[in-house]
Amino acid sequence: MFSIVIEKRAREYLGKIQKKTRRILVDKILELQHDPYPGGNKERLDYPHPPVVYRLHVSRSFTVFYSIKEDERIIRVEKIMTIEQAHKEYRRR
Repeated sequence: MFSIVIEKRAREYLGKIQKKTRRILVDKILELQHDPYPGGNKERLDYPHPPVVYRLHVSRSFTVFYSIKEDERIIRVEKIMTIEQAHKEYRRR
């Protein structure tokens, strides 16, 4: 099982959204502990530079960007944003 670290920017985002939405997002993030690798609603993004970034779609409304430190068994949640914001983020890379 992996440990999950939620970075400051992602924690701040969670603090600004509705309680029910936050609960749904946190529940989905916690599921990554058991299986963080691509499949279903998870995908490895094809960026040309490290670290490898993965994305998790939640409820067709949000995207969670995260990285995996396999050797330390840590998942680092970097960003959480709406699907629309995520599409802009994809284009930047």
